[in-house]
Amino acid sequence: MESDIIIQLHKNFEDYAHQIDGEEFWFARDLQGLLGYAKWENFAKVIEKAKTSCQTAGHAVADHFPDVRKMVDIGSGAEREIEDIALTRYACYLIAQNGDPRKVEIAFAQTYFAVQTRRIELIEKRLSEQERLTARQKLTISEKELSGLIFERIGDNSGFARIRSKGDAALFGGKTTQQMKDRLAVPDNRALADFLPMITIKAKDFATEITNFTIKRDNLRHEAEMTSEHVRNNLEVRKVMTERSIKPEELPPAEDIKKLERRVKSEGKLLAKQTGKRKK
Repeated sequence: MESDIIIQLHKNFEDYAHQIDGEEFWFARDLQGLLGYAKWENFAKVIEKAKTSCQTAGHAVADHFPDVRKMVDIGSGAEREIEDIALTRYACYLIAQNGDPRKVEIAFAQTYFAVQTRRIELIEKRLSEQERLTARQKLTISEKELSGLIFERIGDNSGFARIRSKGDAALFGGKTTQQMKDRLAVPDNRALADFLPMITIKAKDFATEITNFTIKRDNLRHEAEMTSEHVRNNLEVRKVMTERSIKPEELPPAEDIKKLERRVKSEGKLLAKQTGKRKK
């Protein structure tokens, strides 16, 4: 495909994109022409195949192919209302995949929307990874506060480890911290939380925050009552999770948080370099 054709096709697709609340979409009637289909009837058949692909992939068709009505100019200042479809980027990708590959426009669209869709997937993945890093940092802060409160009240450096261990057993359905580390293949010198999925990290953090709050509010001073409070909070959090069919002890391990942190930092530096080169 010649470069000038690619440039023109790219411009065409960009020019016909619309946005609502930051979400891009294309009207099916516009996409029909962009993809080289002269008759709506033929293009509608491709759309139906794309809808089937969408449903098969487990996505809601209505989210990606919502029916709309819009006014079009029919000459002499007159307008009439026609039926149309607002297509998401993913919907356009599926249409391109189900289109006639002999058409130059289809061949281009398959790559164009695949790249765009992949870009969004990468962004969503990066946001999810960053959220897990933030959750782990937050848990570290709440556990440091709990450790300080326990030492302040009982003066025992190992008190926090004992109380946290009892809390873990409550959260993980009776499994101890060591049993969970064994199950998830966590190295002996590493914290269990470094290998937990984000939802479990947040669950531990929530239970710990409640314990910190009640220790200060109720001025708890003895290890037994602080242990009882922490166990109760973890049991309550576990109850919420299990009522939604989430058993923390059965969830698979997540990527080592330290490896994730190094990778995110490395990718960030690479992106900064690439951005800097483009600006020059």
